[in-house]
Amino acid sequence: MGERKDAKLVRWDDIPLEQLNDLLGRKIVTGERVMLAHVYLKEGCIVPMHQHENEQLTYILEGETRFWIGSEDSEPVSLKAGEVLVFPPDTPHKAEAVVDTVDLDVFSPPRQDWLAKTDDYLRR
Repeated sequence: MGERKDAKLVRWDDIPLEQLNDLLGRKIVTGERVMLAHVYLKEGCIVPMHQHENEQLTYILEGETRFWIGSEDSEPVSLKAGEVLVFPPDTPHKAEAVVDTVDLDVFSPPRQDWLAKTDDYLRR
């Protein structure tokens, strides 16, 4: 048997909502090598085109969001509740909430810009 590591129980309801702007909020849970985030997008919320070194899985829990992948000129992909979109590292993407949406984003490794709150592109 290996060294014992303590597991940590986290309840989403116990995590304070971080309001990034009028239309966008999130809650984050971070492990050593992976990060989960509940992302709350109000209808019309736009996440500007960006990219990051982190692999990302986006799972829509409620609502619908449109994604542009690669460039803003690309054909948008609509993602609805129950669907998952996988972004390889360094993939440019943009999102727009078609209706109020809750998604679960998974990042590996954890997003250091989110933890350090240097993600200014989301705070406008």
